[in-house]
This record gives sequence, C-alpha cells and structure tokens, in this order.
Amino acid sequence: MANYVQEMIAKRAAQEVDDGQVINLGIGIPTLVAKYVSTSNIFFHTENGMLGVDDVNDEDIDPNLVNAGKIPVGEASGSSFFHSADSFGMIRGGHVDVAILGVLQVDESARIANWAVPGKTIIGVGGAMDLLVGANKVIVTMTHTSKDGKSKILKECTYPITSTRSVDTIITELAVFKYIDGQLHLVELMPDVTLEQVNANTEADFVNSL
Repeated sequence: MANYVQEMIAKRAAQEVDDGQVINLGIGIPTLVAKYVSTSNIFFHTENGMLGVDDVNDEDIDPNLVNAGKIPVGEASGSSFFHSADSFGMIRGGHVDVAILGVLQVDESARIANWAVPGKTIIGVGGAMDLLVGANKVIVTMTHTSKDGKSKILKECTYPITSTRSVDTIITELAVFKYIDGQLHLVELMPDVTLEQVNANTEADFVNSL
C-alpha cells in the first residue's frame, strides 16, 4: 500500500503532464501518478508492449495483462498491444513524451541511479536506460532521503548511473527541482516545508530559484 508521502509526490508529478501526451510510468511511486492526472486524454505506455494502460479492479485482473513491473493493469478504450521491440522503437524514436521514473539516487548533474545497489542481486537495467535516452522529458519521483536519513540528491551518485542523460525535473516530499542550464534549481517547496529543511537534507549544490 502506498503511504501519504508517496501519494503526495505522485499528486505533484501529475501536474507536470499535459493533454494528449504519451506517458511512461516507472515502478513504485510513478505508478500512482495515473490516478491524479486530471485529463482523460493521456495515453499511458508500458515498455513491455501496451499503449492505453488503465486501472483494473481486483475481480477483473487478467494474469497475462501486466505492465513492465509485473503489476496487473487494465485496458483503456482504444488501447493497443505490440511487440516489445516495437515498444522500444517508440521510446528510442522519441515518441514517448514523458517518462516518470523512481530512482535510488540523483546527482548534481541530474544523472540518476535507479537499477543497482552494490552487493545486492539485480536483474538488469531494464527499460530506464532507453527511456532516459528516448523520452522527450524525464521526471524523477522519489523520497528525499534514504531509510537511514541520508540524502538521495548527491554531489555524485555512489550507485551505478543509468544514463549520462540528465533528467528534467525531480520531485520529492520536500521540494521540486528543475535542471536548467547545467544546474539544479530549487523551484518549489512542498507544503509546510522550509528552505532550511531542504538545505539540511540535500548534499548536492543547487540554485535557489524560489
């Protein structure tokens, strides 16, 4: 079950999408974004081969119909299915407008690490590498700190980076950052959050653009 912090981040991320866009939602917090999107004219994409992803009731779950995170999904009106190779062709060809990703770390240059923790078993980088290269806009949704209270917005990622492409927007429970002209810019504080809190929990340098 999602908690309040995750829901808050997802709700803010939904404000970043526009009518008519093709949106790819990553695993974790990004999957919550769909229920906060105010327009019905949005096309959710999953890289395992579906455009027109929708919610599904428990009684209607088809075990063969899942997204890339193996989570059951429904079919929106007009949805379509295709080979995963065609799906990655869409991504690499620039036909996905926005990718919303969950990440482990992000650095001062807005590069992300989201696929491997050193010393832990992994199954591979998955579609995030392609989405970072091919999506027109990339939004990160994550908690600002790790479970042990350490900043996840770092001067340099300590985990393997996913791509050299910098993301466009970072949304946490504390703040919203934009990557502009080679620098992280703090553009918004989340409700009841102070600048001092953001400073105390952010290792990376950033420009205060509030």
